Parts: sequence; C-alpha cells; structure tokens
Amino acid sequence: MEKIKVAIVGSTGYGGVELIRFLLGHPRVEIASVISASSAGAPITEGFPHLSNLVTRPLDGVDPREIAEKADVVFTATPSGVSGKLVPQLLAAGLRVIDLSGDFRIKDGAVYETWYKHEAPEAGLLEKAVYGLSEVNGAQVKGAELISNPGCYPTATLLGLIPVLREGWIDPGSIIIDAKSGVSGAGRGTSLITHYAEINENLKVYKVNKHQHIPEIEQCLSEVAGEAVTVTFTTHLTPMTRGIMSTIYAGLKGTYTEENLVELYRQYYEGKPFVRIRESGKWPATKEVFGSNYCDIGFAADPRTGRLTIISVIDNVVKGAAGQAIQNLNLMMGWDETLGLQLSPVYP
Repeated sequence: MEKIKVAIVGSTGYGGVELIRFLLGHPRVEIASVISASSAGAPITEGFPHLSNLVTRPLDGVDPREIAEKADVVFTATPSGVSGKLVPQLLAAGLRVIDLSGDFRIKDGAVYETWYKHEAPEAGLLEKAVYGLSEVNGAQVKGAELISNPGCYPTATLLGLIPVLREGWIDPGSIIIDAKSGVSGAGRGTSLITHYAEINENLKVYKVNKHQHIPEIEQCLSEVAGEAVTVTFTTHLTPMTRGIMSTIYAGLKGTYTEENLVELYRQYYEGKPFVRIRESGKWPATKEVFGSNYCDIGFAADPRTGRLTIISVIDNVVKGAAGQAIQNLNLMMGWDETLGLQLSPVYP
C-alpha cells in the first residue's frame, strides 16, 4: 500500500507528540520529519523518553524547502502567531497543510487580531482555509490544501450545539457555555497556573468573557443559524491531565423531550463514527473518551424551566487537536476517516 509522507512542525509540544503516537500506527502514513525550532539536531527522546526506539531520527529545523523535499503534507502544531507566518511559505513550497494553531480559524482578520493579539494572516489565506470540523465540514475538507483544525473547546461545544441550533429548536440568543479542561490544554510550558501546588485539589476559572475561542464558536454558530449569534462562554481549569466537558445551556423553542433530542442527534451524526449519542437520562464523562477521538454527547431537557442542557465531552489532545487533525488528513486524502484512529478510550 502506497504511503504519503508527513512532517510535524512543533513535534515537542503535546499536540505534536500526540500526532506522532497516532501516526506511528497509521497504515497510509510515513513520518518523514519531526521538527522543532528550539531543539533541532537533538533526539526527541531527550524530552519524551516514551518514544525510545519508536522515533530514532533527530529533530529537524524549520526550513520550508527542506520540508517539501521530504514530505507531502505537514502538520503545524505551533503557537498562534507562528503558523500565520510559516504556513504561507509551506504552501508556496507545494505542501498541503493542516494547521493546529488558531491562526486560520477566524475569517475576519480584524477580529482575529482583537482576540489573539497577533497580526492576522493575509486575507486570501484566511478565506482559503477550510475550517476542519470533521463531522460538519467533511465535504469541504476533501482535496483541500489548507485546513484549519478547530480548537479543543470549540470542537466539544460546536458538536454539542449545531444539530439543535440548525433545527431551530433553541433560542440562539440564550446560549451559555460552561466548559472545563484538563491542564494539558495549556501546553508543556511551565506557568504558575499549572504549577502542581496551584492546580492540585483546585478548580480555577480563567479568561472570563475573554477566551480566544469565543469568536471561533460564534463564527460557526452564526453560519449555522443564518444570523449573528453571541454566547456567554466561561472556561475552567481542572486538576486532571486530559479531557474537556462542555456543559451548554439554552432556551428551548418548543416542547421537546430527551428522546426527541437523541433521535435528532443520531440522525444528524449518522455515519459519523466518532460522535456517540447517549440514551435519555445518561450523560458522558471525560474518562469515557480518554485517549480517543470520540465526542460523547448527552442531554437533559427541563420542561419546568424550558431549558435544554447539553453535555459534550472530548479528549482535548486527541479529538480537540491531534486526532481531529488526522481525521482531517484522512478526509483530505479521500481515505476512510477512521484510519489510524480506531483506538478505544483508555479505561480506567
């Protein structure tokens, strides 16, 4: 079976290392280059001994021409502000790109600059980038040259909201999102907020009304609703390594039971193997998707208040980053979208 060659820029971050873990078992992929601007020439096992005997080549530096000589597709798992400058060079070198940063998610450059505090990429590239929410935009991903991989919080939130918003069952102006993430979402860099003594046995709220994923969520929901949608979005850091739980509240526009919701969501996600809908009265937990590319969704409809509660969980490093990026690679290449991703959650 012919394989394509891929490169990973940002191989020494959690997203890059998770890409390596999955791609080592992908039947149609060969990892041709693992790249780090800060550690070029060193073995990746210096920082990640768990890859001993699995990745033996030294880390390459960031040179678009050299990357193009080795690879067909490149994943850019870099901080925001870096990809915006690097990706145009990679595209000019003839590579296809799947970007895991936030640099190409927001179509309006001025909005991007307001929230991310970086100069926006060129407008033509923002327009060209396909927003790779795999279950929703899979048709556009096929054959694309530039895919912008969604953020972790938006993935959990949008998969939980889109079917019911699209059907008109909720009031778009009533959406409140209470989201919680494990500390791996903050990356590997040290900071006070992720210091063990600060986060252990603690629950912290952060970036209240200021999280950079807010415009990403609102942009997608507005496209679905056909009108401007604004949300209240609050994020919390929890003392666990992986996982996101997005608990979403919205006013119902009619009388709908949990059974109605289960049927609606199962129809919408029919044929989408990585979204699992719970039965009425059963709700997912982060442990049940740990280490996997699944998004599990459950519901509670309250006739007393007329509100709907949606609970959506993912592994932030997999479905929220590397796993969805590989799912997008599969769709881009016209392969079965589950290739290399058929791992059950790790339990317990």
